[in-house]
Amino acid sequence: MHIPVVEKITKANDEIASINRARLDEAGVVALNLMASPGAGKTSLIEKTVPPLTADLRVGVIGGDIATTLDAERATLAGATAVQITTGGACHLDAPMVRRAMEQLPLEELDLLVVENVGNLICPASFDLGTHANVLVASVPEGDDKPFKHPRIYRGVDVLVVNKIDLLPYVDFDMERFQRGVRSLNETLETFELSCRTGDGLAPWLDWVRGRVRTAAPVGRGAS
Repeated sequence: MHIPVVEKITKANDEIASINRARLDEAGVVALNLMASPGAGKTSLIEKTVPPLTADLRVGVIGGDIATTLDAERATLAGATAVQITTGGACHLDAPMVRRAMEQLPLEELDLLVVENVGNLICPASFDLGTHANVLVASVPEGDDKPFKHPRIYRGVDVLVVNKIDLLPYVDFDMERFQRGVRSLNETLETFELSCRTGDGLAPWLDWVRGRVRTAAPVGRGAS
């Protein structure tokens, strides 16, 4: 009885996601959907990513949270043009929410848009937002069993950031077991191991972001 309703919601979301992606391409903006469980370090990664990029790129952030505007405030302080989506209890962002947030941003004045999804490893995996790449932030304190417990989200992302590697000596986390689980689900997944606290490993991640913006050649920036 419920399956047709779910399919209808998903189809409507995907249609708006396609509109979002076309709008971003028209404006020449590359967009990333940043997902993670609560406390993994999405906002910290944004705070460490934005300042080094501002010399080359114009960065916007859409912050998604259940009840507060704290994430957008932190992104603004880091140097991004930011707006906040407060979901009012919903456990994920969807394409209509992102479309409304995009209307509040000067897209033609941006090169990169980071959408910070609600902290959750289940619901966000089901909703295309219209971004160009899905990025998952995992963290060492969460444990090395996350790929086995949440296979769907690991299958559906393009990039994995393993945060808080500075805690490896202090917690029971087997990186080889974790990566084995990741590879079993997504062989082509590109992975960056880093620490937002110490800055270790951030350079390759920043290079990837810059490269993604350069090589994507959005329509609005003179793609051939």
